[in-house]
Amino acid sequence: MSAMRSSRGGAAGFEIRPWGGFQTIEEGRGYKVKRLFVRPGQRLSLQRHRFRAEHWVVVTGSPRVIISGRPKRLKARGSVDVPRGAWHRIENPGRAPVVLIEVQHGPYLGEDDIIRRQDDYGRAGTAPAKPNSKTKTPSKKR
Repeated sequence: MSAMRSSRGGAAGFEIRPWGGFQTIEEGRGYKVKRLFVRPGQRLSLQRHRFRAEHWVVVTGSPRVIISGRPKRLKARGSVDVPRGAWHRIENPGRAPVVLIEVQHGPYLGEDDIIRRQDDYGRAGTAPAKPNSKTKTPSKKR
């Protein structure tokens, strides 16, 4: 059985971001499950990932998602796939918070695998950090 981190109660492990934040619910070899919280009127950076694909399921709210330049409005129970390498973003144009479950799949799932093209909070245009020496970096095979 692979090493796994299971869900944590309450707000423990909640990582605050300018747009809201996230909590890692579970993690194992090649996958990670997060709960994303997007505050009303906020949006994540337009970004892509070199090593992972994502699947989003809306729990509450009605986010606008953009994947590969295609905008789409989702409702509760709606879902969408984000292929590895695709430019994507989640926006909350509504007055109620948006909560999504994000399932990541790939050989490397670190937060430093984010390449930002556009960001409301001044984080775009910076090169992503390299995985630290304790983290296994995936091979260049694809």
